[in-house]
Amino acid sequence: MDFDKFKPTRSHVAARKRKDLFMRVLIVLAFAIACIPLVSVLWTTLARGFRRLNWDFLSHNMTNVIGGNPTPSGGYGGILHAVIGTLEITLGAMVISIPVGVLCAVYLIEYAGKSRLADAIHLLVDVMSGIPSIVAGLFAFSMFALLAGPGTLNGFEGSVALSLLMLPTVVKTTEEMLKIVPNDLREASLALGVTKQRTITKVVLRTALPGIVSGAILAIARVIGETAPLLMTAGYIVSTNANLFSGQMTTLPVYVYQEYSKYRANCPADASDGCVTSIPMERAWSAALVLIIIVLILNVIGRVVARVLAPKKK
Repeated sequence: MDFDKFKPTRSHVAARKRKDLFMRVLIVLAFAIACIPLVSVLWTTLARGFRRLNWDFLSHNMTNVIGGNPTPSGGYGGILHAVIGTLEITLGAMVISIPVGVLCAVYLIEYAGKSRLADAIHLLVDVMSGIPSIVAGLFAFSMFALLAGPGTLNGFEGSVALSLLMLPTVVKTTEEMLKIVPNDLREASLALGVTKQRTITKVVLRTALPGIVSGAILAIARVIGETAPLLMTAGYIVSTNANLFSGQMTTLPVYVYQEYSKYRANCPADASDGCVTSIPMERAWSAALVLIIIVLILNVIGRVVARVLAPKKK
């Protein structure tokens, strides 16, 4: 059989190269355009937030901060209470949503099959992924009002609200990761006499662990910047509260919102030269920068944990 007659002509090869070059340029251009907002946000936050980012800002709260006047420590207030609140409330949401989400995904993939219950769970997860964050806050606020009395505000209530927003992301990403685990691994484990429960925990989940961790990180990034549900569940205070289950707590997004709402501080006519009218906006930008750094650190920790716990390749 003469295969030479099927060879593309020079003009056809040149046209394919031109199309390939055009698509490469188009993809690179699209990538560059997509990076413009990201780079702009990061650069603006760094430029404006680095000015007030110092140890005094990180180690003090807003107690005894009056207008734009400096505090006795020489600073202008800080975010210690907001950092503690952000870490504790986010950790509480992780403790609630990640185990429930992973177990739900395991049930859907390994046990439920195509049953009506699985279809109902999929529908509920899809609905939950589309609810506004303020609705999650209203649900948590109403639930705690019924259980602990009207007007109850604490950090754990905020964790419950955030867990409702994290849960759909954890379920969906874990479900997709479990789907791509080869069935040969399951069959090989079962053929050796290993129980199904042990096969799931030791083989399936270990194999899908990097993807599950990535899904958890996405869920954390989804909620760590939420403000509306925390305003009505965790509240806002200027002092430090490390008790997640009692009293109001402040998070970094709420702190940024409160400082941005002030816009300018009050400096009387007889105020000292150290009084800064623009200090609320400067504190807001610095707190936003710290929030970005915390998200980055959590991403790095998640990647390290996934790499350490993932099955070793030989």
